Amino acid sequence: MAEPWVNSAERIGSDLHLELSGAGSRRAVLIRALRDAVRDGRLAPGTRLPPYRSLAADLGLARNTVADAYAELVAEGWLTARQGSGTRVAERAAPPSPARTPKPAPARPAAPAHDLRQGRPDPASFPRTAWLAAARRAVNSAPGDAFGPGDPRGRVELRQALTDYLRRARGVRADPDRLVVCSGFAHALRLLYGGSHGAGGAALRGPLAVESYGLGFHRGILESTGVRTVPLELDEQGARVEELTGGQGIRGVLLTPAHQFPTGGPLHPARRAAVVDWARTSGGLVLEDDYDGEFRYDREPVGALQGLDPERVVYLGSVSKSLSPAVRLGWMVLPEHLVDSVLAAKGEREAWAGVLDQLTLADFIASGQYDRHIRRMRQRYRRRRDRLVSALAEHAPHITATGVAAGLHAVLRLPPGTEASAAKAAAWQGIALDGLAAFRHPRATGPEADGLVVGYSTPSEHTYGAAVEALLRALPPADASAGPGA
Repeated sequence: MAEPWVNSAERIGSDLHLELSGAGSRRAVLIRALRDAVRDGRLAPGTRLPPYRSLAADLGLARNTVADAYAELVAEGWLTARQGSGTRVAERAAPPSPARTPKPAPARPAAPAHDLRQGRPDPASFPRTAWLAAARRAVNSAPGDAFGPGDPRGRVELRQALTDYLRRARGVRADPDRLVVCSGFAHALRLLYGGSHGAGGAALRGPLAVESYGLGFHRGILESTGVRTVPLELDEQGARVEELTGGQGIRGVLLTPAHQFPTGGPLHPARRAAVVDWARTSGGLVLEDDYDGEFRYDREPVGALQGLDPERVVYLGSVSKSLSPAVRLGWMVLPEHLVDSVLAAKGEREAWAGVLDQLTLADFIASGQYDRHIRRMRQRYRRRRDRLVSALAEHAPHITATGVAAGLHAVLRLPPGTEASAAKAAAWQGIALDGLAAFRHPRATGPEADGLVVGYSTPSEHTYGAAVEALLRALPPADASAGPGA
């Protein structure tokens, strides 16, 4: 039976794990273990071994046993011993490995020259200095229990900071006891709908209505848990929420009411009221995805739908657009009846959102740095939006940009039948972006529209101008339209 021993090896500065196993004397077993450690590379050439007295004490062996083992390995050429230098692994102790034909590395797709994909804030804009200062303050002032098992609700410091911020900036009727920290919107969906019936019980069973244009990734998460999604058609006033009463047994609806994704525009006030009335009378639930509510430019801010009825609306948010998707933190502001079931779905201990990141974000918000960052990025993204709109007006006036009053992307409406060719032309220009069709629900029945979804937040400041110029070269001319023979 293998008997592992660990040598503290203070002279070489690292631990040495030896397997003292197999038949033979203790001396023979030790020699074999040391030889194997050299052969497989755990003891690299030139590594200084601990004095035989130290190794003997660590392994519980007689000093003479270790000394004899060292002496034999020196004689065999595995080790060297010099006065004043100690015992070391010989420079050429191990035989060369047999030649192997290296496997070719898998081909990686070339990075696009211009990244105009939606939902990606400029990586260079991350407030590194302010974030690092917040992290230092947070760690220095953290109580001892912050370094133990995490609370599945999330750190109270972050829940309080988010409660204050969401009340003030988004009109959310929040309370720290009804706010649960998660690792992002996708994680929130899995907590609400994971398991046999979902954390929400009856309110989350049955079909879920979603907007006819949205992220297929989110629909995939839902349908992988057995939830059938039903598309709600869109018009100039947003989702047609009157379709919720169409006799399909819908018990919940997922909306982006502040800025419909990806087509743009807020949900009309009458429809906001109508969907809350539907939830009250039917016992249904509204899931509000407030993915970029802080970024508005040409209109008054649209407050959270949740403020109309906190018991019928689940408010969902994250910092993936405002700070970075690398900060894996999001939140749910829950109706009271859902809190315990969501916590049960999450587990007894926090297993997803790192406590140190939570403490840092709490300080970042409470110190005012988050507000300052949002204001700075709002100005930057507005300038980029203006530059895109001005370039279209000058060079492609037949192309209309919609959804530009808020958010981090625009939809360029194209002549009918030209989306595929425009997307191909963009690829030839080295541009990464998505066509509008990529976001359409596969079971949507309403009229289709041609367009390109252009994220103006992603490129760095010094490359954005070149990205816009390349985009203009990819757009179809004014007389382009795919006719019957196209």
